[in-house]
Amino acid sequence: MNWLLYGMIFFSKVIENSLGTLRLIVVANGKKLLGAILQFLIALVWVLVTGAVVVNIHQDPLKIIFFALGSFVGSYSGSFIEEKMALGSNMLMVIIEKDLEKQIVPTLRNYGYQITTMNAAGMYNKKTVLMIVIARKERRKLVHLIHTLDSKALIISESAKTIRHTKP
Repeated sequence: MNWLLYGMIFFSKVIENSLGTLRLIVVANGKKLLGAILQFLIALVWVLVTGAVVVNIHQDPLKIIFFALGSFVGSYSGSFIEEKMALGSNMLMVIIEKDLEKQIVPTLRNYGYQITTMNAAGMYNKKTVLMIVIARKERRKLVHLIHTLDSKALIISESAKTIRHTKP
């Protein structure tokens, strides 16, 4: 058994799949050149590791297992890294009771959040919808703040991409 080869196959696949996950995210966020550079690195790693796996594959089928395990771990680690990087923006739609608007909106604006409000009708009473576009890195902090102000607030998060922005 060639443990050094198995380790090289495993870690190469981890690197390749992690880079692949990151590539998808950066391209989705409009960073085409960085995506192309990552794809070049992915292709380079793929050719090298696949070449090592297919040589004498019938005599050493464990290479296939380490290849697949590296893919599994790389996919998971790429998702974990992407979550920590938190590229892009989110739009939060926050639905609150109308009578809480005068307390919550100024508080959130004092924290520096830009908010657009809309009146809405719930099943039983009036509501206010807050629309807030923020960096994904800020989402968890803002959600926590909103829930400290209104534990019953309904918060919906969507990926957001600004198409056109004009300053007042």
